[in-house]
Amino acid sequence: MKNIIAFAGSNSKRSINKDLAIYASTLVEGAEVNVLDLNDFNLPLYGIDYEIANGIPDLAHKFLELIKASNGIILSLAEHNGAYTTVFKNLFDWMSRIDGKLWGDIPMLLMATSPGARGGISVLEMAKARFPFMGGYVVAEFSLPSFGDNFSKGKIVNNELNAKLEEQVKLFNQAL
Repeated sequence: MKNIIAFAGSNSKRSINKDLAIYASTLVEGAEVNVLDLNDFNLPLYGIDYEIANGIPDLAHKFLELIKASNGIILSLAEHNGAYTTVFKNLFDWMSRIDGKLWGDIPMLLMATSPGARGGISVLEMAKARFPFMGGYVVAEFSLPSFGDNFSKGKIVNNELNAKLEEQVKLFNQAL
C-alpha cells in the first residue's frame, strides 16, 4: 500500500489549505494517508546562532523523516503577502539544514488555495520554481480560486474545478 503524507503550509486551526489537502488525499487510490499538522512541529525561528548553540531541533528531524518515509506528498501552500507562510518557511529552512534535497525526489502534488480569485498562485509559482532545487519532484499542481465559493462540506463544489483536481490527482497517482 502507498503511504502518502498530506499537509498545509499553514498553522491556522481553520486552514483552508489543510481542507484542500485532505480532500485531495481522499481522491488518491489505494493509499494510506498521514495528515500532518504544522502545529505539531513547533520550531524555534531558524537562525545560525541558534543552530550552533543548540543544534537542529528533533521536530525538524521528525518531519523530514516522515517525508522520506512516504511514497508521495500532497502539500497545499497558504499564501501570506505573495509568499510562504512564516511557519512553513521556518520548517523548510530547518529541514534544509539536515538535507539540502529535503523533498527526496518523492512525487508531489503541489497545491494552493485562497479566499481570493488568484487561489494562491504566487506562492504556488514560487514553490514550483524553488522545490526542484531541493529534491522536489512536482508531478501535479492545482490552484483553487475563491475557496469560499468553490469548496463546501469537505469537497470542491465547482464541477469544472473538481474535474481539474481529479486530473492532477490521477497524474500524482500514476507517479506513486
